[in-house]
Amino acid sequence: MPQRSEQITTDRAFARLGLILAFYAFIAIGMAEGGLGVLLPSIMQTFYLTPATVTLLFLSQITGYLVAAFTSSLLSNQMGLARMLLLASSLLTIALIIGALLDPAIATTLLGMYLPWRIVYLVFASVVGLLVAGMIWAIATDYKPLNKQVTVSGGDARANLRTTLGTPAVLVSGLLLLVYVGTEVSIGNWAYSVQTISRKTPETIAGYSISAYWMGLTIGRMGMGYLIKRLGTVRTIDLSLTLLMVGLLCWWLLPNGVLSLPVLGFALAAIFPITMLLVPQRVAAPLVPAAIGFLTSVASLGAASIPTGVGFLANWFGLSIIPILMLPLAALMMLLHRWLVRRLALIS
Repeated sequence: MPQRSEQITTDRAFARLGLILAFYAFIAIGMAEGGLGVLLPSIMQTFYLTPATVTLLFLSQITGYLVAAFTSSLLSNQMGLARMLLLASSLLTIALIIGALLDPAIATTLLGMYLPWRIVYLVFASVVGLLVAGMIWAIATDYKPLNKQVTVSGGDARANLRTTLGTPAVLVSGLLLLVYVGTEVSIGNWAYSVQTISRKTPETIAGYSISAYWMGLTIGRMGMGYLIKRLGTVRTIDLSLTLLMVGLLCWWLLPNGVLSLPVLGFALAAIFPITMLLVPQRVAAPLVPAAIGFLTSVASLGAASIPTGVGFLANWFGLSIIPILMLPLAALMMLLHRWLVRRLALIS
C-alpha cells in the first residue's frame, strides 16, 4: 500500500507538469504580444514611421494567422500537441530574436532605464526559449498528455473542419471573437500612444496604465467563475459588453482619466472564454474540437487586421480618434452576441 500511494503521488505530480507547461505557454505568448503598444512610439521614432506605416507590424502577422486558422486542428491531429507547440514556440523564439513584443510593465521599466528597445526584445526571446526547452523535454521523455494525437469522434479532422466552416453559429462566433480580440489588442497596442502622444500623459504613468489594463483583464478572468455562477453565461456577457461601452465612453470623454483602462480590461475579460465555453451548446459534439481550433485561430486574425485598420485611420485623423473607433466595434459585438443567443434559443 505505501508503494502504491507513493506511485499515485508521483503520477499526480507528473501530470501537473503538463498543466504547468500550458500555463507557461500562455504567459510566454502573452508577454510576447502584450507590450508592443508601449514600444510603438520608440519604434516609430527609430525608423521614422507614422501610425499608418508602423501598422505593417500588424499586417505581417496576417499570413501566419490565416495559416493557423485553417491548420491548427489538422496539425494537432497529425503531430500531437507537444510537436505542434514545439514548432510554434521555436518559430516565436526566432521571431523574438529579430524583433519582439514585450510585456507593458517590463517594457516601461526597462525603457525607463534607457535600454534600447532592441535589447528589451532579447529578454522575451529567452522567456519563450524556455517553452521550446519544455516541449523538447516533453517529446524526449514521451510525456503522454502532450504527445498523444488529438482524435476527433464522428469523422476525420478534414471532414469536420469542412462541416464546421459551413455552420452559421461557428462563423458568427468567429466574427464575434475576431472583433473582440481586435478590440482588446487595439486598446493594448494603441492606448500608450494615445495617452503619451495625443494626450501628453507622462510616459511612466501611461506605461503602467497599460499594465493596469491587462491586470484588469486578468482580475476579470479570475472572477469570471463567480459572475457566471450568479448571473449565468449570457447575462455575464451582456454585463461585460455594457461595461465595455461605458468604459470606452469614459476613455473618450475623459482624456486624463487613465483609470478607464483597467475598467476596459475587466469588461473584456469574460467575453472570449465564455464564447468558447458555449461552443458545445452551439455545434454538434463531433465538430467541437475543429470549431474551437478554428475560432481560436480566426480570433487571433483580429489581433492583426483590426489594429492595422485603426492605425491607418489614426494616421489620417489623429490618434485621438482611436477611443471613438472602439465604440462601433463594441456595438457590433453586442449585435453578434444577441444573434447567437437568439439562435440558441430557437434551436433549444
